[in-house]
Amino acid sequence: MKKVSSLSQLGLNSDIHHALFRPIQEAAPPSPTKRRTKVSVVGTGNVGMAIAQTILTQNLVDDLALVDAKPDMLRGEMLDLQHAAAFLPHTRILASPDYSITAGSDICIITAGARQIPGETRLNLLHRNVALFKQIVPPVARHSPGALLLVVSNPVDVLTYIAWKLSGFPANRVIGSGTNLDSSRFRFLLADHLEVNAQDVQAYMVGEHGDSSVALWSSISVGGLPILSQLKGDEAAKEQEVLEKIRRAVVDSAYEVIRLKGYTSWAIGYSVASLARSLLRDQHRIHPVSLLAKGFYGIPDDREVFLSLPAQLGRGGVLGVANMQLTEEEAKRLRRSADTLWSLQYELELELV
Repeated sequence: MKKVSSLSQLGLNSDIHHALFRPIQEAAPPSPTKRRTKVSVVGTGNVGMAIAQTILTQNLVDDLALVDAKPDMLRGEMLDLQHAAAFLPHTRILASPDYSITAGSDICIITAGARQIPGETRLNLLHRNVALFKQIVPPVARHSPGALLLVVSNPVDVLTYIAWKLSGFPANRVIGSGTNLDSSRFRFLLADHLEVNAQDVQAYMVGEHGDSSVALWSSISVGGLPILSQLKGDEAAKEQEVLEKIRRAVVDSAYEVIRLKGYTSWAIGYSVASLARSLLRDQHRIHPVSLLAKGFYGIPDDREVFLSLPAQLGRGGVLGVANMQLTEEEAKRLRRSADTLWSLQYELELELV
């Protein structure tokens, strides 16, 4: 019996991929296979260490490098993880305040930044973090010129834009964690409301990782069944009100965690580890991440703004952006979110040379 190895041999059209995703023209070919896989985490505060710990327990890398400006704390974190070697997959753990330790990284994850304080919006953090990025990004890019940059520090969208400018990397290799976690919170709350498993819920938050984020109501489905199309009249209107409360709860959830424990860590740790897995293992999975969004969904081509859109991720970074069918209201809110971020970048008048 002849083995069928491709859709074309079955007479099926493979162009469906091109209909679903808009390719990134500048996308680089996947990184060549290397003997060891390396990820560096810059910033070993609560978020950085949650990411490092999750990457370790999920056995994603051969080498994990940690960088921080506080050498004593950094060495303490390294030793604490090394002492767990008997309980973890075999990973070499390195640590230094010197960025040379990141050399040869596949992914450099930047979490360093001023901590968000109770009542402070992500966008208010911007001015305190820009100067820090000017010290971090150039040496990271110099030591790992072929790496993917994954920015987690807040406000993540504008800082991802800044990392792109400072690194000189092609846009597809500079990614922000964006609304990947927001979408997970969204799915959890929807699942709780609908009394289903969160893994059966398909739903995205897009736009800014923050107050102007956009819930894509039209794309919500459970087990492949679109939610809103199942409802009619007053029933649909009431459900829209509930869903809007859920969207607001998603936006407020990080502030609630910060108010209660002072910072967020575990959820973002798992979120970023999921992004690292998709990138390192070339899984082509879809994640809503912060990327260069000019030209998508009516965002003007002359606006170099980063915000979250559902994207296909692999070893080359952002491989494509999903061609989702947004309602006019959703597209309008997305453009408004882009305007919010663009105005911030414009007001900064940064000289990123």
